[in-house]
Parts: sequence; C-alpha cells; structure tokens
Amino acid sequence: MRKMNFNKGFLPCAILSCVIIVFGIVGLFVRGINLGLDFKPGLIEEVRVANPVADITYDGSARITVELSAGQMDLVISGVGATNETRSFNFAEFSTVDALAAEVNKVPGVKVNVKDGSYVSTKLFLNSIATTQLTNEPLYLYPAGTSKITTDDLRDALNDKGINIKQLGSGEDASYQIRMGVEAADGQSTLQDTVNTKLYSAFGKENVAIVKTDFIGSSMSQSIATKSIIMFVCVLLLIWLYATIRFHWDFALGSVVALLHDTLIMFTFISWTQIEFSTTVLAAVLTIIGYSINATVVILDRIRYNLKMMSDAKNFNDILNQSLADTMLRSVLTTVTTLFAVVSLYVFTTGNIKDFALCLIVGLISGMYSSIFISSGFISSCRRNWKPEFGVHHSAKSASKAAKNIAKDEE
Repeated sequence: MRKMNFNKGFLPCAILSCVIIVFGIVGLFVRGINLGLDFKPGLIEEVRVANPVADITYDGSARITVELSAGQMDLVISGVGATNETRSFNFAEFSTVDALAAEVNKVPGVKVNVKDGSYVSTKLFLNSIATTQLTNEPLYLYPAGTSKITTDDLRDALNDKGINIKQLGSGEDASYQIRMGVEAADGQSTLQDTVNTKLYSAFGKENVAIVKTDFIGSSMSQSIATKSIIMFVCVLLLIWLYATIRFHWDFALGSVVALLHDTLIMFTFISWTQIEFSTTVLAAVLTIIGYSINATVVILDRIRYNLKMMSDAKNFNDILNQSLADTMLRSVLTTVTTLFAVVSLYVFTTGNIKDFALCLIVGLISGMYSSIFISSGFISSCRRNWKPEFGVHHSAKSASKAAKNIAKDEE
C-alpha cells in the first residue's frame, strides 16, 4: 500500500481554515447573525381556526363573566341590583351543546344561540383575547377537533417571511403557534393587531380563536442566548477534561481546537447564508460537536496505539501518517453514510428541519476534515521534537517476542 504523507497537508489546511474563519469574522461584522425568535424579543400567539358551535349574548344591567374549563362552565354574576353568585353547569350533566344551552338560557337576560347542538360540551374553548364579560356582542364557543386548515394555509394568509408557524398537535385537533419578532415592547400590540387582521380577513373573524398570547421580553431573550453560550463552553471543558484523562494534554487541546474550528466554520456559513439562527440550528451545532469529537477520538486512539507499537518510527509524523491511514476508510465511510440520511432530510423537509439538515451537512464535512488535518496538525506541532518513548528496550522486546513466535511455528 502506498504511504500517504498527511503531514504535508497540515500547514496548507491550517492556512485555508484561518482564511475561512477570518472571512467568517468579517461576515459577523458585515452581515451579522440572523437571530431567530428564540434569541430576540418577540410575540408568541397560539391560534385555532374553527366554526363556532354556539355564541352567548347578554341583555341586562348586571355584570356576568364566563369561565370555561374541561369540566364545567361558570357564570359569575355580580353588580348593582343583582345577587352576587356563581352558577355552574357541569358537563357530566349537560354533555352536549344543546343540553348546556337549554340550561344556560334559564339565566335571566342570557341567550345562547346554538349552531351545532350535537357537539360534546367537554371540548369547548373560548377566544382568550375576547372579553369574557357577556354583552350584546356575541361571545363564541369553539369546538376542538374540527379544524380544517394547515400551516400552509396560515402562511398564505399571513404572507410574511418574518413570522414562524409551528403546528401543535395533529390532525383536526391541531392548534398553531405563531412567533413574531418585535423591535420594542410598544410594537407588540401593533404587530398583534396586524397579524390578527390578516387572519380575520382570510378565515372570518368569528372563526379565529386566540388560545394563548405571550410576549418574550429582551431580558428573557438575552438570558436564552447567555445560557446557550455557557452550555457550549461547558461542553468544550468537559470534552477537554475527558480527552486529557484518556490521552494526553496535547491530544486534548488538539481535539478542542478541532471543535472550535468546526464551530467557527459553521458560524461562517450561517453568517454569510443568513440562515435563521434558532434553537434548531443551535442543536445542529451541538450535534456536530458530538460527531466531530467521536471522529477525533478514534484517530487519537489509533495514534496512542501506534505510539506503543511503532517503536522504530523516526519522527512523530510517521506515526501520525500511519494512524490517519489506518482510520481513513472508517472516517470517510462514517461521514458518507451519515450524509445519506442528512441529505434526505434536506431534500424532503422544509422550514427549521431543512436549516438543521443543511447545517449538519456543512458540519459533517468540516468535522471529518478537522479530525484528519486540524487536530492532527496541532498535535504534530506540539510534538515537533518528539523522540520514541519506548526506545531500544521496547524494540528488543518486540524482536525477541517475534523470534519466539517464529521458532514456535517451525516446531
């Protein structure tokens, strides 16, 4: 087998990587990182689109509010000239909308207009942004498990690339989480009104129910970013500690240098392509760290083995070249087979998963490259003045053992 001198590529590869990383640093200042909604202030709104099965109105002087749970409906009655009380309607007793409406209509001034009386009352929900105080304006009761829309329908209705839509649940029982970034807290209500107006226009105001609304402030988004950085640093420290205990200090630093290299390469890619940096992309970065260290450890383990067996090596690069040749086929096959699955994800998916797969593709290639050239090149520079650790004694012992084996075979 022809001897492969991997060490001749260490310096050119190091220069190439430095150029790419500098290019990435320039990109951070010129283009920045396209932060996703997980890392900047934003509005989160959960919506359902369904035809209401009933609506409630009230024509009277008292104050009546509606409270709805999975087990019952409560009407809280108060105000001047009214008896302060709470009337409860248990769904075990009034199991359908017809039965519930017949009982609620006994409350003076309250009128329930039924559109689908056969629906099960335990699966009703309200629009959270609508006031629950009954007036002459209809308060709609919505049925779960009857939605006919999809995420594509919502994207078409909103027609805004800056809005992220995520399906919660499955089938007709699904609701949809809409995430929107805002620059300041005072822009929250304006943005929410704009989004809701588009939804009302597309599906009809009476058919859109806002289940829940939350606002992520700047302090919370900064906290998420800070925790992500701390998590990344802790991962690197633990990997360095593991490699130091198992191998040697220069092996450990070489593996950490390779991991930092892969991370910087991925951020260079993310910066210049402007892929949205979300928690999904962060997961891809951490996945590549785990994959890269696994590939690096295999090579380091082979180097440690050859340090003991190749006692006749004249310099450390001979051991490195042999170790890399021994593991080359495994490194390539592992990367290629993993790429088959990741490329399939990239081709057949959309949204965040597509970005996740694309980052993995870049990271897998970078991880194989850094394990072979960057990590090994760093270790080679640390052991430039290396001398055989086992010397003549180990050689004589190996030769004596070989001679005994030959003599045994001849007998």
